[in-house]
Amino acid sequence: MTSVRVDLSGHSAVITGSTSGIGAALAEGLAANGCDIVLNGLGEAGEIEALRARLADAYKVRVLYHPANMLHADQIADLIAFAQKELGRLDILINNAGIQHVAKIEEFPADRWDAILAINLTSVFHACRHAIPLMTAQGRGRIVNIASAHALAASPFKSAYVAAKHGVMGLTKTIALEVAERGITCNAINPGYVRTPLVDSQIADTARERGISEDEVVRDVMLYAQPTKKFVEYSQLVGALLYLVSDDGANANGSAINVEGGWLAK
Repeated sequence: MTSVRVDLSGHSAVITGSTSGIGAALAEGLAANGCDIVLNGLGEAGEIEALRARLADAYKVRVLYHPANMLHADQIADLIAFAQKELGRLDILINNAGIQHVAKIEEFPADRWDAILAINLTSVFHACRHAIPLMTAQGRGRIVNIASAHALAASPFKSAYVAAKHGVMGLTKTIALEVAERGITCNAINPGYVRTPLVDSQIADTARERGISEDEVVRDVMLYAQPTKKFVEYSQLVGALLYLVSDDGANANGSAINVEGGWLAK
């Protein structure tokens, strides 16, 4: 957990893809600072309930769960409406849900392309489209899109993911311009490699695709790109998030905080 502290008492947040990995860490970071939470994501029901109950008990905030599938626009709309109905307002929207597939472009399955674009990019549009009217009525809101270093740089064998994350960055800037006079901000956090379940699966896929060992993938592919040679920590992403959702972050709009060990400085 980060040492950064912000008073978010009375605020509420929706975090997509928050039942594990980065999303769960961001949800905990907000809850630890007094924010009520709507969790969302896939997973085993008992594990999701254990996470929900743990956050609610540890931080004495309301923590709810909504099972919206990011492939379906109507379910995303219901997620936002659920947050407003159950918590009374929506102050923070974090678009974090994402999937990955690694393959050569000529071998990339069309259905995986469609799913990655839908979940990693199109779901951001749908969530923002429904959240912004609520935030406008309140006169304040914070949208934070968890993009990636791949929003600004490319890597081979990740055509759909790179295309989607570049799209997220463009969408972030466009929304920021549209809502700038409404007390709403829209920004992105661009992580480098974080040791998440998704990254663990990428390690195996990349090893198979390149014909190298998993240790070589970590050393020579993933952390090769990050000059620090260290995975990004969850707490470092939480610290960036808390700045963006705070009053101190009110004039950060349409921007990206890159947390990638210097990868994008090259």
